[in-house]
Amino acid sequence: MAEDVQRHEMATLRELLDEAVAGRGRVAMVTGTIATGKSALLYGLAEHAFDHGALPLTATGSRAESALRLGVLSQLVLGAPMTERNRATAVGLLREGAREHLPTTGQAGVPAGEQVDVLIVDALCTVLLELSERCPLLIVVDDLHHADRASQQCLSHLARRIAYAKVMLAFSVPDPRALGSLHAEMLRQPHCRSVRLGHLSPGEVSRLASGDTGAVPARWHALTGGNRLLVDALIEDHRAGDGRGERYAEAVLACLHRAGDGTSRVARALAVLGEAGPVSRLLGQNDTATAKAIQELTRAGLLEGGRFRDEAARSAVLAGLEEHERVELYRRAAELTYRDGAPAPLVAEHLLRAGQASEPWALPVLEEAAARALRHDGVESAIEYLMLALRSCPDERRRARIATTLVRAKWRIDPGTPAGHLADLTEALRQGHLTGGDAVVLAKALLWHGHAEDARDVLGHLTKLDELDRDAVAELAVAHAWFRSSCPSFLRHLPELTDEQTGGAAHSLSADRRTESADALVRALTQGPLPETAATAERILRGSRLDEMSMDTVESALLALTYTGRADLAAPWCDSFIAEAASRRAPSRQARLSAIRAEIGLRRGEPAAAAADARRALELIPPDSWGVAVGGPLGSLLLAGAAMGRHEEFLPPATRPVPEAMLETRFGLQYLYGKGRFHLAAGQARQALRDLRLCGELMGAWELDSAEFIAWRLDAAQALIALGEAEEARLLVEEQLARSCGSRRVQGMALRVLAATAEKRHRVMLLRQSAELLQDGGDKYELARSLTGLTEAYHEVGEFRRAAVLSRRARALAQECQAGVLSRALPDGGDGAWSGEDPGARPVLSDAERRVAALAADGYSNREIAAKLFITVSTVEQHLTRVYRKLSVTRRADLPESLTGERR
Repeated sequence: MAEDVQRHEMATLRELLDEAVAGRGRVAMVTGTIATGKSALLYGLAEHAFDHGALPLTATGSRAESALRLGVLSQLVLGAPMTERNRATAVGLLREGAREHLPTTGQAGVPAGEQVDVLIVDALCTVLLELSERCPLLIVVDDLHHADRASQQCLSHLARRIAYAKVMLAFSVPDPRALGSLHAEMLRQPHCRSVRLGHLSPGEVSRLASGDTGAVPARWHALTGGNRLLVDALIEDHRAGDGRGERYAEAVLACLHRAGDGTSRVARALAVLGEAGPVSRLLGQNDTATAKAIQELTRAGLLEGGRFRDEAARSAVLAGLEEHERVELYRRAAELTYRDGAPAPLVAEHLLRAGQASEPWALPVLEEAAARALRHDGVESAIEYLMLALRSCPDERRRARIATTLVRAKWRIDPGTPAGHLADLTEALRQGHLTGGDAVVLAKALLWHGHAEDARDVLGHLTKLDELDRDAVAELAVAHAWFRSSCPSFLRHLPELTDEQTGGAAHSLSADRRTESADALVRALTQGPLPETAATAERILRGSRLDEMSMDTVESALLALTYTGRADLAAPWCDSFIAEAASRRAPSRQARLSAIRAEIGLRRGEPAAAAADARRALELIPPDSWGVAVGGPLGSLLLAGAAMGRHEEFLPPATRPVPEAMLETRFGLQYLYGKGRFHLAAGQARQALRDLRLCGELMGAWELDSAEFIAWRLDAAQALIALGEAEEARLLVEEQLARSCGSRRVQGMALRVLAATAEKRHRVMLLRQSAELLQDGGDKYELARSLTGLTEAYHEVGEFRRAAVLSRRARALAQECQAGVLSRALPDGGDGAWSGEDPGARPVLSDAERRVAALAADGYSNREIAAKLFITVSTVEQHLTRVYRKLSVTRRADLPESLTGERR
């Protein structure tokens, strides 16, 4: 172990001390690189000096005091016990020697101008030798290489005179070469011994770590090179549960401090560059000096192969840089790597650390680095590059282009963060500094944040431009389809493109896919579920990945597939892209895809899963950052809440303030539909009808009246039925059937609602057809609704056994969907409290019917019931009529008493 080595070396030094005490003077030169334990060994020897009958005199060399003539010798002499006369003599000699400068080169190893008169040197040595005659001396000088030259001259002279004196000299230096010829001169003395210390071996590091921490980190020797200071720091950090933390960083800086200024400068330059090759050029020094410093750092255990052994060590060195030095080193590193043709991201990182990009070549480098980062999911890095470029760019037109790219980059993390740039970009547009393509991006961003009028102004500005460049035409071609599907009312503000313009536009595979995907979504929303639309969407998804420009492509294709009735195909694609967005650390994309996944879940009859996806979307992006698009996830959340029957839990989304401009977008339609169905489930039929009719009016005005998108007529019909307007409801359902465009799901839903308007004898047939269609449509929730209605219809015609069998299937399906309203409406086995032809069969009351019946059984009048449930008297009468028919009673007094215990 290291302790064994230290004990061996200590034993050697103590033997030398015993010899010196016996009158045979000794010199010990302890050498070893940084942090090998030289100081500990010397001061350990000094602590044992009295045990050997010797007086210890200690001194330490310091870079800060290396110009102080005779400073180290003063530490020794003035710290020695002597008479007042001898002390006065010694002080006088020290003062005289400190004043005197001799121009000759006299003694080897001492440069001209740094020597002391030999008579003064001899007199000072005599003071110490006379003291040793009274008491043997142990003279210890740590870091002799940092001692002033005059003190080194005196100690060298003393070393030659102690052969038969009771004196031991013990010096430490990291490298014999640090003393130059002085070291060789000392080693020529027959009474001088060299003691070489080294770093810990891998086995010693493991044993030391295991003994102190109970663990054996296998990589500790590789991380430290056996440097005892670093190993001890790692042990302390390990005890504190800090990995390679604060103590390790302090130890690294302590090693550099001991290494000297020249070596520390090289270490800092190496930390900036990461590799040794260009260090000399960065510092403007010769290769020899750099190689020497790197060799010293390698011996110290900090470097291996010209690089820091551990990134934490490099980080510690960088953290220790002074501000002015950091800026200058990184500025020069950026210029150096740029001249050497290094990749743009490497140069950009140096510019970023320097915090400035004033050179003409710097802006293109930052823009290229940002583009590469966006392609490889480094969104945060891209944003930093663009922010620096924006601060450093003096040209207004170029600033506008950079700011637009920055908006796109920030959008991938949180669409709310780029809002601060929109005002500047709008002003840039007015000043003529924003190009046509960037203006389209600005208009979409303004609209997203609810600034509808500003968005119209920007689009209007485009129509006034005399000429559009090729990129602007390409962007406008995509924008036409996007506005048609998402914000149709803004379409008229876009400039029309001629065939000549679109033919000459800049085409790329990415741009073509964006256009094709957006067109597919338009067809799904305007023409309904066509097989060729679904095929196009799937083909686009097969060739898409979430790179920096493809989110709109993926989003449109997924929605096109969903709105053509192929939610079953869209689900695995959406899950795959959500996983990709998560791996790419793009929360904005995760949120938008989660919102789509919620829509898919609703069409598959999975309201609980849809609610979870919608909530995740609103957590990944705060609702305020969603802008007008918040209507998508909010609408899905309300639809899920209505299906699950958890009105109070889902009430906050229904009452949350939303941007006014949202009602000019497709997302507003989704929100109105969700709110309408939520009000309908809560028994607020009139409010529901208002929302649903407004939704329908906008869909008609914008020609987005696809049944697979929103079958608003069916829910409006249900509201009318609740209000006693069955005939008007039937007309709406028949219209929806005519517009179903072959969608089995929508047809099945429509037949279920139509059954509610039909005569009793037709209901079973209509509901059976509904269930058959929905069995193939893939919507479990809507199938559960139809089966529940069919169970009720069988009861109405007296087929109780069929109703009982079907009820179990409907209940199981409702529980799978977590549709609480349906589960509560279905019988759970019966308790004999219901009347009917089969005493084991229990008629099915809807949730609303049960509430009304329970209050009626308690003796409340129809008007009182209406006030309590916030419905009309007419609705109460209709519910009671159906309850009487189902329970085969003719008056309120005949209602079963068990109903009163079920009132909610």
